[in-house]
Amino acid sequence: MTVALSTTLYPRPFLKWAGGKGRLIQQYQPYFPQQIRRYYEPFLGGGAIFFHLSDRFGSAMLADINAELVNVYQCVQRQVEPLIQRLQEHHSRHEPDYYYDVRAQALSDPLGRAARLIYLNKTCFNGLYRENAKGCFNVPIGRYKNPKICDSATLRLASEGLQRSQIICDPFDAVLEQAWHKDDFVYFDPPYHPISTTSSFTRYNRYGFTVADQTRLRDTFVELAKRGVKVMLSNSDCEFIRELYEGFPMREIQAARAINVNARRRGKISELLITSYIV
Repeated sequence: MTVALSTTLYPRPFLKWAGGKGRLIQQYQPYFPQQIRRYYEPFLGGGAIFFHLSDRFGSAMLADINAELVNVYQCVQRQVEPLIQRLQEHHSRHEPDYYYDVRAQALSDPLGRAARLIYLNKTCFNGLYRENAKGCFNVPIGRYKNPKICDSATLRLASEGLQRSQIICDPFDAVLEQAWHKDDFVYFDPPYHPISTTSSFTRYNRYGFTVADQTRLRDTFVELAKRGVKVMLSNSDCEFIRELYEGFPMREIQAARAINVNARRRGKISELLITSYIV
């Protein structure tokens, strides 16, 4: 007897993103709420948790302070076919000189900016997103023989998954204006607090993420918890974060660290998954 395998396809991240949670979802799975009315993700990044949970909620609010990232998601949501055409052109012209020409471009049209970011993301070193103090992308080209610059199927599935979402460029605490219901679910995935001088990667854009920002995020977490909103947050496993969230349920998650100045310090590391509720 032959058992037919399911061919159902689900939306998944279309960007490579430092700190992406795709490989940690199975460890997170037991701690997601069973009922979600509306989903909020104020540090959008690659959106792995959003796409994983997208069939569990009616609507979502996705936000990030990175305007270029927000623009990409908006274009995937609203203009996926012309975006695919732009990426196909990038694919046909890709080589080192072209990469640096594109990296140096200052574009004004949203579709061109979105295609540029995806192209750079798929071809730059390690899929890293980093801006200098002027807000300019400054990552060198990666060593890929045949990068998949235009993944049409993944982009179309992502577009379908984004149709019930509001996508905005806002700071993380803007979620306080919208999340009030006991079945609202907020997932925070901020730039992690550094656990050493060589592991710091809190400055993926020009603004950085300081100790004061971590404290303000904790205050936002506490306020949402007081309302009865279900909140989950991931961050470094260190004394500072443990003290900030003392009294809330914490779980240690084993993650692979890929970004460190010292290559010997890359590998498995403990992170914290903190919730406002008990599962």
